[in-house]
Amino acid sequence: MRFPEDVPVLTDGVVTLRAHTPADVEPAYQTCQDPEMQRWTTVPVPYERQNAEHYLGEMVPAGWRDGSSFGWAIEYDGRYSGTVDLRDGDGGVGEIGFAVSPWARGHGVVTRAVRLVIRHAFDELGWTRVIWRAYVGNWASRRVAWKTGFRNLVMVPDGGLARGERKDEWVASVSRDDELEPAGNWWTVPVIEGDGIRLRPIRSTDAKRVVEACNDERTQYWLAGMPSPYELADAESFIEGRLENSASGEGVSWMIADPDTDELLGNVSVFDLLNRHDKKTGEIGYWAHPEARGRGLMSEAVRLAVGHAFTPIQQGGLGLRRITLYAAEGNTASRHVAEANGFTHTGTARSAAPRRDGSYLDLHSYDLLATDPRPLSEE
Repeated sequence: MRFPEDVPVLTDGVVTLRAHTPADVEPAYQTCQDPEMQRWTTVPVPYERQNAEHYLGEMVPAGWRDGSSFGWAIEYDGRYSGTVDLRDGDGGVGEIGFAVSPWARGHGVVTRAVRLVIRHAFDELGWTRVIWRAYVGNWASRRVAWKTGFRNLVMVPDGGLARGERKDEWVASVSRDDELEPAGNWWTVPVIEGDGIRLRPIRSTDAKRVVEACNDERTQYWLAGMPSPYELADAESFIEGRLENSASGEGVSWMIADPDTDELLGNVSVFDLLNRHDKKTGEIGYWAHPEARGRGLMSEAVRLAVGHAFTPIQQGGLGLRRITLYAAEGNTASRHVAEANGFTHTGTARSAAPRRDGSYLDLHSYDLLATDPRPLSEE
């Protein structure tokens, strides 16, 4: 193919994909100065202007000419805003890559560009599957992949290589027969205001308070599966895991925070939402920072979380019909939270709750239906 003459222009009326021009060198160079761009891609660091000139002036045209890769400039709002490319299409299967300028993020630019390119790969190039890869932790890239129909995500330890360093990698794909729309739920975590508390998304800055709460003797006793001692790395892993749960559709987790200081007071989560037998059921769990106990805050937090869980998906909730809750024998505080919220005691599993010393306690089970009266509801 000739470059730029044979480069097809793709557009959806908002985003236009076109051949790169010399005028793109400067904005591409500036884009690659962005710390996030350097963190999540394999661009050289430091990134010099000559790197942009070489990539846009030599590598991209060469890919079009020999058919090994197809790179487009993304134009949005009349400006160069990034690059998207297809490569390694042997056997009808290839990969997609994309990057967007900081100023254009948050406007759905990449999602539109990716849909255009995937459609071109299937309809014009005859591909049967497109593969997406990203280093673990690149949530922005993963969300674009989710929005455009990539599915069957797996994590490959040490699957990626950037500047000589191996990194864990996410991999997913979309086939010609798949809808280019989200497969499954990526739950949002809304801020919910309550009586004396706020439920909000977890943040990396919460790690210190998570460590304090999870090293507490009472928390350690009732949540015997927690690491002991509970280190900062454990808290950071916990925080990352809450993001994974939302992205995978497995659950939603809130930090319980003081409405005035926003300081962490505890955690409440609705999880196990990928039950293949009944996707309208889930389980609720919680723990409190020692400073938050004895004020009824957990009962209020569970009330708020339950309300969101039973709200229809079309109205922004989880659309559940039933929630389960478990509390070990002797955990009177947890059982009080369940009963205060109208949960029904459904049974006792004997010697089902393991302790750190190898012994077992009985485990009480509760459930709550969306149709049940809820004593603490505002209705």
